[in-house]
Amino acid sequence: MNKLLPSWLRSLLPPRASVSQAERLRSGTGALLGVLIAGLASTALLGATPGAVWLIAPMGASAVLLFGLPASPLAQPWSVLGGNLVAALIGVSCARYIPVPALAAAAAIFLSIGAMFALHCLHPPSGAVALTAVLGGSQIEALGYGFVLEPVLLNSLLLLGVAVLYNKAVGRRYPHSQQAEAPHPHQTADSLPTARLGFTSEDLQAVLQAHDQVLDISIDDLEDLFLRTERHAHRRRFGETRCGDIMARDIVTVEFGSRLAEAWQLMRAHAVQALPVVDRGRHVIGIVTRSDFLRHIDPLQLPGMGARLRAFLRYTEHTHTEKPEVVGQIMSAKVKSVQDSTPIVELVPMMSDAGLHHVPVVNAERKLVGMITQTDFVAALYETSLAQLGEPAAA
Repeated sequence: MNKLLPSWLRSLLPPRASVSQAERLRSGTGALLGVLIAGLASTALLGATPGAVWLIAPMGASAVLLFGLPASPLAQPWSVLGGNLVAALIGVSCARYIPVPALAAAAAIFLSIGAMFALHCLHPPSGAVALTAVLGGSQIEALGYGFVLEPVLLNSLLLLGVAVLYNKAVGRRYPHSQQAEAPHPHQTADSLPTARLGFTSEDLQAVLQAHDQVLDISIDDLEDLFLRTERHAHRRRFGETRCGDIMARDIVTVEFGSRLAEAWQLMRAHAVQALPVVDRGRHVIGIVTRSDFLRHIDPLQLPGMGARLRAFLRYTEHTHTEKPEVVGQIMSAKVKSVQDSTPIVELVPMMSDAGLHHVPVVNAERKLVGMITQTDFVAALYETSLAQLGEPAAA
């Protein structure tokens, strides 16, 4: 259909929405519930008398942002509350002190935008709140500054409350606060490995400052989209190599109740640095590494690391005290795993920025099927790079 239109007219049409039908339904249902609950609750609190103003039209525009664009900086709680309140206050003041309605309306919009920028609470529907205060008619005029509290503050709080509960219920991150940067695993001043190549957060901030326009997306979301695009491009260039293709399959494991000496001997016999801890159904419940052993031998204060470790293992084998005796007492229970169908490019932030050296691989039933080490990962990247260049791997 669009191909029948002139090119200049097609250029004015918006791009097709990239969200799914399910997301559209979630947005519409949220707005339905938000406006309905806010309207009914306001009516109950203010009374359904003929002169009562229990729901104002700008709340419909706020509902579009809160439920249709909950990740937008313009839809966050302070933007909704601060923007609506300051616009209502300015609108009532302009209506009271500027006798010409058209001039009062223009001044209310001008001052509201300036105040919202200054207070970091830009919210487009607040412009309609300011106009409502000026041009809303005799009922709004009769409320005076009471309009700021009822219905503006009341409507805003009710709609915002429904938005918080609903967005949480459907799995959205709301309020959409900036996520903290990943901690540096080595606690040094160096940038994270993935930030040493490509763009950095500082680069993005500099470009946005030079762009000098408000973008309807949070900075962390924008950065995340760029990083996902990079990973998608990497998969397109190097193919869909998956974790199941590069993992080691013959994995030595231990259980929660395995003795510490037994686990240590398995590490030495197989020359590995870590052992997955599994239950009887082979579900991963933790991981024990050499570092976990070393963390528990420091209190013995014996000369030499080897002597301290041997004394620690002998001590746990022949005593029954509060000291660690089994693997489950020293393992790391918060272990990150990947599925065998996961593209290996998804390992980059885990192994570089998070500093993981061993990542268990599970199947669709969450059962352990393999292990990937940093050595496996580097070898896989080397092979795929050579394949892309058309060169044979070194023997």
